[in-house]
Amino acid sequence: MNFQDLIIKRHSTRRFTDEKLSQDEVVTLIQSALLAPSGRHRRPWQFVAVEDKEKLQKLSLSKTSGAQLIAGAALAIVVTTDPLISDTWVEDAAIAATYIQLQAEDLKLGSCWVHVRERQTADGINSEDYIRKLLNIPLQQQVICIIAIGHKAVETAPAKLDELEWEKVHIDHVKTPEDAAQALIDACQLESMTAERKKEVEQKS
Repeated sequence: MNFQDLIIKRHSTRRFTDEKLSQDEVVTLIQSALLAPSGRHRRPWQFVAVEDKEKLQKLSLSKTSGAQLIAGAALAIVVTTDPLISDTWVEDAAIAATYIQLQAEDLKLGSCWVHVRERQTADGINSEDYIRKLLNIPLQQQVICIIAIGHKAVETAPAKLDELEWEKVHIDHVKTPEDAAQALIDACQLESMTAERKKEVEQKS
């Protein structure tokens, strides 16, 4: 599929089948993350690929809600990043995580972003600390998110282009309520001028 079709079709998947991923699929997913752009090409991220079912189950307990789906995934890619390497560490990690999700969709796999940064477990433990201890992640590596991946148990409908929120797009500057009011006045004046011009043409004919 082309890129436009891919981003229209991609949705978060929270239910996976029991089918495992092939080694080639795992390699392709990790490769896509390593190809992601980063600020000044510093590449502050590191990735931990988890397929072990026991660890997946434990990762599903890494926050109070929203992580349970990891237990049913075939693969979880933990995205970490080092603030000492780049001041765009959060952005760089987020871009890499998005690349993983887009690659997953291209492979006809489902994925879901599970946010970790500034979250807690049900026991009140910092989610990053919980995951660091579980996976032996160095202290300087900040855990941003986990991308859960697997074969889709259910296909979701593609995004509807007619539901896009175009009102959130601004040209040249952000329009204020006053701008919107003036635009309405201008539109009414134009409509009035058009009506008058049409009347003039009809009278001449």
